[in-house]
Amino acid sequence: MTKTELLELIKNGENSGVEFKRDTIDNRAMAKELVAFANHFGGRVILGVDDDGSIAGLTRERLEEWIMTVCRDKIRPELIPFFEIIRDVEPGKDIAVVQVDRGWAVHHMWHNNHRTYYIRVGTLSREASAEELERLFQQRGAFRLEVRGVSGSSMADFDYRRLRDYFERVRQQAVPPGEPLLGDIKNQWCTLLVNTEFLIEDVDCRPATVAGLLLFCANPNRFLPQAGIDAVAYPGKEKDYAAKERLSIRGPMTALLGDEGIVENGLVEQAVEFVRRNTGVASSLAAGARLEQKWTYPEEAVREAIVNALVHRDYLLSGTTVELSIYEDRLEVISPGRLPNGITPQRMLTGCRAARNQLLKDVMRDYGYLEHMGMGVPRKIVKEMQKHNGTAPDLIEDGELFTVRLWKK
Repeated sequence: MTKTELLELIKNGENSGVEFKRDTIDNRAMAKELVAFANHFGGRVILGVDDDGSIAGLTRERLEEWIMTVCRDKIRPELIPFFEIIRDVEPGKDIAVVQVDRGWAVHHMWHNNHRTYYIRVGTLSREASAEELERLFQQRGAFRLEVRGVSGSSMADFDYRRLRDYFERVRQQAVPPGEPLLGDIKNQWCTLLVNTEFLIEDVDCRPATVAGLLLFCANPNRFLPQAGIDAVAYPGKEKDYAAKERLSIRGPMTALLGDEGIVENGLVEQAVEFVRRNTGVASSLAAGARLEQKWTYPEEAVREAIVNALVHRDYLLSGTTVELSIYEDRLEVISPGRLPNGITPQRMLTGCRAARNQLLKDVMRDYGYLEHMGMGVPRKIVKEMQKHNGTAPDLIEDGELFTVRLWKK
């Protein structure tokens, strides 16, 4: 970093990625700031600068050695920061820059045999709440919410018609015969559901897992109010109270199939039908004077966007559902939660794959909702939209929301 770049950084003040400190702080205060940055998106601690941006300069001897000792002894897992000293920022006053990147693990400060997790919120570094800590571990891939038991649920909450269809037709394996909640048959079902991670092995209550309820519960919203899709069709290009149709789409993700096709729709089929009845069909003459009908949006692209939103959303965010919005000029599918495991919209376009909810992904792929190659975004969304009307979809990550936007030509 040059002196000019540093002065510009100081001029702009503290923010989510910059903290000013004198180098007289103790090792715990230093560890707290570095842990908070590593648990966020990385950041810089500028040593030798007061909170108001005035230059105090460095006073501590063997500063680099002290920093590295803090990162080794007070932080778990240990951090190796980038360290540099900028000389004579003001006459006779040096400044040190200590920079850490976003951690691949969740870091904590270790002091007196006690661990404390910190996060960065604006210009403050503070202790993480239980909910924030869960989300951190989930983002780093160390915690799987989907196989966690849901309090109050049990084997009785499953739709066994869907379970039989899944195991017998989709997976082509035998299931226990007879009434699923009686006697030895119940024990056999219990073993099967525990082994497939749809049920928790708990002697007292045996709750269903999040994934089990989302996939196969007749009424998952009884336990998971964030499950489902809120769909709205607007008459214009902006949100409007006078919507053409509003629908709360609820129920299990999976459809129930019979000998003659779908018996009961799942969330995906309900959402696709909503799009069909709220978008038009254009007719044009194809080669040979043949009349050809064309939907406003290609069904493959719409279906992929909906499935991805349901499978990859952050179910720890309990206050919001997936949103499906149809406007005069576009269609948007909004999924709660940041993209998982270092994925970015740019990496998605190249086919980079990572799953927040691997079990949901696996089961939906078993049904054929998802490609086995995991290339749905470039192959189904991007390619189908380009072939359909020559437009490129927008993939937008904004805070705790991820949006797929399809344009009407």
